[in-house]
Amino acid sequence: MATITQDMRVRLSLIKYADKYGVSNAAAKYKTNRQYIYRWKRRYDGSIQSLRDLSRRPHHHPNQHTPEEIKLISDMRRRNPHAGLTDFQVLYLSLYISMTFLNCISFRESSNFISISSLFIYQGFSLSGIKKPV
Repeated sequence: MATITQDMRVRLSLIKYADKYGVSNAAAKYKTNRQYIYRWKRRYDGSIQSLRDLSRRPHHHPNQHTPEEIKLISDMRRRNPHAGLTDFQVLYLSLYISMTFLNCISFRESSNFISISSLFIYQGFSLSGIKKPV
């Protein structure tokens, strides 16, 4: 990315000011703390591109479903389009346990996949119709 953002320009001016007048004076002028300035000074290598924000995306996801599990969930959802979340979890876990010889997964992992993916859609379900317990 060749674009230079306003944040990058501010960080560059912050580093130059800190080099000239000191980190404490720069922190007072830019209304930030010294740790922030030291972090950007350490990252700065002479190019303005080094002052870009780094990605926050995780490098790996250890609890990610395997492609076989995703295919199993997709097939079950396709075969049982009107099943509810609880029915679907029980079906999924019973099939998964029987397929992997009692090497089961938790309810949390299956519900995370179900809620995150667009495979499970509540049809005609609204939260406004649910009454709170008294």
